[in-house]
Amino acid sequence: MTDFPRTMVGGVSMPRLLVGTNWFLGYSHTSRAQDKFIRDLQTRERMADILTVFAEAGVDAIMGPHFTDALGQAVDDVEQKTGKPFTRIITPHFNILPDGPADMEPDRVFARCKEQGATFCLPHMAITDALVDRRAKQIRDLDIYTRLIREHDMIPGLSTHMPESVVYADAQGADVETYIQIYNAAGFLMQVEADWVMRIINNAKHPVMSIKPLAAGRLLPVVGLSFVWNTLRDQDMVTIGTTTADEAREIIDLSLQILERRTPDYELQGTRSKASLQTAAG
Repeated sequence: MTDFPRTMVGGVSMPRLLVGTNWFLGYSHTSRAQDKFIRDLQTRERMADILTVFAEAGVDAIMGPHFTDALGQAVDDVEQKTGKPFTRIITPHFNILPDGPADMEPDRVFARCKEQGATFCLPHMAITDALVDRRAKQIRDLDIYTRLIREHDMIPGLSTHMPESVVYADAQGADVETYIQIYNAAGFLMQVEADWVMRIINNAKHPVMSIKPLAAGRLLPVVGLSFVWNTLRDQDMVTIGTTTADEAREIIDLSLQILERRTPDYELQGTRSKASLQTAAG
């Protein structure tokens, strides 16, 4: 399999496809029952099988809130098995008000991120978006946290659900190298229309790591991937999670075909209601 196309982020070579972890950790955006199903399904071994598929295709970067327990062990297993290290992108939570838990103080949280092997540290949207001041058109205190991230020898960025965050960070000259931004054809969890977010991403000063391209399973892979790959810039990335190794292979194959401007050629789902179309569909 051809290695996946790459880009540069903060001086680091990155695949344009990033491994997401919601479908490892149980964040389905569907129901509590679905969350439980994911957590029960995803053992260390299953996650390692999926990550091996990505690693062998040159998709060697992974995004998550932490790399501990079974997830961190699975990443370690695949690195040892394939000899290919993963670039870790961590999106941590931490105190932004006084008198919070001592172990959630920013300096301690960033130290843990570094211990877990993070190359990139992007405060989670729950942090970033709480700091956005729409009246002043700025992200308050961001420089405090980006400085601490640099001091812990990681590359700073920010994760957001608010399209203003990217605009304000660029305008204030924030010390960030990348952004995480929701972007999908369904507008799922997006605060403004998709064409607005498209324009914001295309005008961003730094590469963007887009997330939720399939709207948490609400879009067919070929539909969601066609939209993002055809409207993002060459320096931007798509983050996607999968529940099985076969899904990972499918996502990689579809993405490569779309990026090569080919109509995706893959085996369609077979159901009784489509029997009369079988000859036409091939």
